[in-house]
Amino acid sequence: MKLPAGPKTPTLLLKQQFQADPFGYMDAVYKRYGDIFTIMSDSAPIVPIVHVSNPSGIKQIFTNTKEIIARGALNSDFALVTGNQGVLQLDGFRHKHRRKLLMQAFHGERMQACGRRICELSEKIMSQKAIGKPFIAYPTIEDITLRVGIEVVMGLREGERYDKIKHLFASIIKYSQSPLYEILTQLPLGQRDLGQWSPKGYMLQLQRELFQLLYAEVEERREQADPSRTDILSDLIFAHDETGEPLSNEEVRDLLLSPIFAAQDASATALAWSLYWIHHLPGVRERLLEELDCLGEDPDPTRIVALPYLSAVCNEVLRIYPTQLFTFPRLVESPVNVMGYELSPGTVLLGNIYLTHQREDLYPEPKQFQPERFLEKQYSPYEFLPFGGGARTCIGGAFALFEMKLVLATILSRYQLGLVDKRPEKPKFGGLICYPASGVKMLVQSRRQHQGQSQPLVVGSI
Repeated sequence: MKLPAGPKTPTLLLKQQFQADPFGYMDAVYKRYGDIFTIMSDSAPIVPIVHVSNPSGIKQIFTNTKEIIARGALNSDFALVTGNQGVLQLDGFRHKHRRKLLMQAFHGERMQACGRRICELSEKIMSQKAIGKPFIAYPTIEDITLRVGIEVVMGLREGERYDKIKHLFASIIKYSQSPLYEILTQLPLGQRDLGQWSPKGYMLQLQRELFQLLYAEVEERREQADPSRTDILSDLIFAHDETGEPLSNEEVRDLLLSPIFAAQDASATALAWSLYWIHHLPGVRERLLEELDCLGEDPDPTRIVALPYLSAVCNEVLRIYPTQLFTFPRLVESPVNVMGYELSPGTVLLGNIYLTHQREDLYPEPKQFQPERFLEKQYSPYEFLPFGGGARTCIGGAFALFEMKLVLATILSRYQLGLVDKRPEKPKFGGLICYPASGVKMLVQSRRQHQGQSQPLVVGSI
C-alpha cells in the first residue's frame, strides 16, 4: 500500500496548529498536498486517516458501501454526549431503521407546523434585547435553537424538568468549547475521571444528570402514552425495533440526544455566522430585505423558506465556514482504489467538507462571500455537502436549513442590527464545531417597520 502524502509534523503539534487556526491549517495542507492527503491518528493503534476533497473521490466514499463502511464504532468519541445507543453509534439495518424513525419528524407537515413556533421564539428572545445595548449573537441564537430542538424532539415547552434539561444541554456545549477544557484534556491525566474537579469528571457529571432527566421523561411519557402527540419522543415510544419489540427506555433516551445537540450547536453556529456575514456586507442585507419585504407583513413560513436569495445566503454561509468540517469517518474493509491509491483494510477515510467548499474550480474566489453563486449554478451532493453525505448524512439537515431561514427572516425583517466590531470575525474550533471566536457582538439599533422603514425606539419599549 502506498498512502497519499501528508504532513510529517508530529501529530500533537498538528493538532495544536489545527485548533489554533483550523481553516488556515487546512488551506496550507491543501496547497502542499492537494485534494487527497494522509494524516496519522494520534491514538494507539496509529491509523492512517486519508482526507479527500475531490468530488469524484467523495462520491466513491459515499456510494461504495461494499469496501468502504460507515462503522458506528468510528464515532465512539461522541458517545459521551450522544449515548452508547445513539444513531451515530449504530450500524447496518438497525442504524437505517432508527434513522428513518428520527427523520420522519424533520419533513412534511410536521416541519411546516413548527415554522410559526420558530418565528415566535425568535421574536420573543430578540424582543428582550434593549435598544442601543450590545449583545453577543451566538448565545442569543443558541437559546432559540435549543428551545426549538427540545420542543421538536421532546415536545417540552415549560416546567422544572424542561428548565433543567435546557440548562444541562447548554452547559455541556459551553464547557466542551471552553479553552480551559481543551487545554486540560490534552494533558496526561486530562482524559481520566478524577471526580467533579477534573475536566473529564465534571463533563461526566453533567452527562449523568442530563441522562437521568431524559430517562425520567421517557419513563413518564411511556406510562402516559398519547398517540396524538407529534414529537420525536412520542414516535420512539410507540416504535418497534427490527424484531417487533418496543425500544427500551435507554435506547429512546440515547436517540434523543443527537438531534437536540445538532439543533442547538450546529444551527446556532450557522446562524451566528449568517448574522455576521449579512451585516458585514451591507449589500447582502439590503438585497435580503428587499426580498423579505415583498412577502408583506407576517408571511407564511412556507413562503419564507422558498425565497431564492435567502436560500442562497444560507448555502453560502454553510459553504464558506461549514459547521461540520468533515464527513463522519468511513473504514476501508477490503482493498480498494481511491483516486489512484490502493488503500488497505484499516485505513480511515474522511470527506474534507471545508476543503471541498474551497475548491476554486467549483467556487471561484472561494474566500469571498458570494451568495449569487448558488443562484447561478446547481451543485451536486459531492460538491456542496454541508451536512455530510451517504448513510451518515445529518438527519436534521433539511430542518436546519428550514430553521436558519425562519430565524433570519424574523430577525432581519423586524430589527435593524449592526456589528459592534467592524474587524473580520475569526473562526474558533471548539468541541466539534467552528464557531465565531467573539460570538459576533451586535447592537439593536431600532425596530423595523414594513417596507424597509425603521423607527427608533427607546430602551425597553419592545
